[in-house]
Amino acid sequence: MDTHNGDESVDGGVAVEPMPGYVDLITKAYTVMTSALRNCRDCGLELSTRTLLDNAYITCTEMGLFFLCAFMWTQTRRGLTHCLFKPFAHWCCLQPKDTAKMPESAWKLVFYTMSWSYSTYLLFFTHYTFFYNPPSVFYDWKSGMSVPTDIAIAYLIQGSFYGHSIYATVYMDAWRKDSAVMVVHHVITLALITFSYAFRYHNIGVLVLFLHDINDIQLEFTKLNVYFKTRGGSHHLLNDILSNMGSVSFSITWFWFRLYWFPLKVLYATCVSSLDSVPNIPFYFFFNTLLLALLLMNIYWFLFILLFVAKVLTGQMKEVNDVREYEEEEASLLAAKLAKHRSDAGHQDSEEGKHAQNGITKEKHQ
Repeated sequence: MDTHNGDESVDGGVAVEPMPGYVDLITKAYTVMTSALRNCRDCGLELSTRTLLDNAYITCTEMGLFFLCAFMWTQTRRGLTHCLFKPFAHWCCLQPKDTAKMPESAWKLVFYTMSWSYSTYLLFFTHYTFFYNPPSVFYDWKSGMSVPTDIAIAYLIQGSFYGHSIYATVYMDAWRKDSAVMVVHHVITLALITFSYAFRYHNIGVLVLFLHDINDIQLEFTKLNVYFKTRGGSHHLLNDILSNMGSVSFSITWFWFRLYWFPLKVLYATCVSSLDSVPNIPFYFFFNTLLLALLLMNIYWFLFILLFVAKVLTGQMKEVNDVREYEEEEASLLAAKLAKHRSDAGHQDSEEGKHAQNGITKEKHQ
């Protein structure tokens, strides 16, 4: 961008646009997107196909590395589960239901800690200024431009992991109430990663990954402490305290990273600033639709968090637990109670039937 309005600071000679508020995001994004839609007279399948062929750059080698790494993540998880996570859970004498869940959370904690640490390194310990100046992600953008090796590595790690995660959610993880939404989330995330790399929107991709991975670290950390606070037949206060701290931290950072920084930094840059830097930016509506869908899912899961907080405050929950697992266990318990009730009712009806039959028999004999 050539000029910016409002108070500005300068970082390396480049004007930094101040972060907008929610009202600015909604009004400006609506104005810019509706204007772009009106001006898109040639929009359609033919233009989309031509734009895809002209601007998407991804090699067979890169695709091969993606599938190889996705397979590697799956095998690594299986190996760690059987050789480390499950034996450790048994050694700690976790409850059977927690022993079954612990390896999944341990695996995700290891991966997301690694991936988020790398994203943090890229954004805060290198020359990239995407976090402090999000519109800069589109400065000097060119179709088919080369991707820096450090960012390409981040994309390979994340893309292949989400490819693995689609398979893992269906075939390896415990199926939960929102697992279908989780599969959709993984598909959208993988589409964003793949297409943003092919169209060379890799700068904004690093920022999106950074803003999302931290919550997964806190979620899995909290769940592990929930599993470990009851082990060996006794209650462990330290894990109880850590699970409570993790729950509070998770709730706060979910809102701050995914519902504050994500829309105001990422969506403002992609919806508004992108057209200032690249007036005819390819697949503008496609990418923004996917990012908006990601925001809607973040809001959907935030409702689960609010539900969890409401249950704790109203005394419906006496201890910290994962909302997804809590509702799954609650539903199972309710189903068991209903089954028992039906069984008891059936037994009672059977007894009444016998008494009635005995009464009729006696009456006949009389």
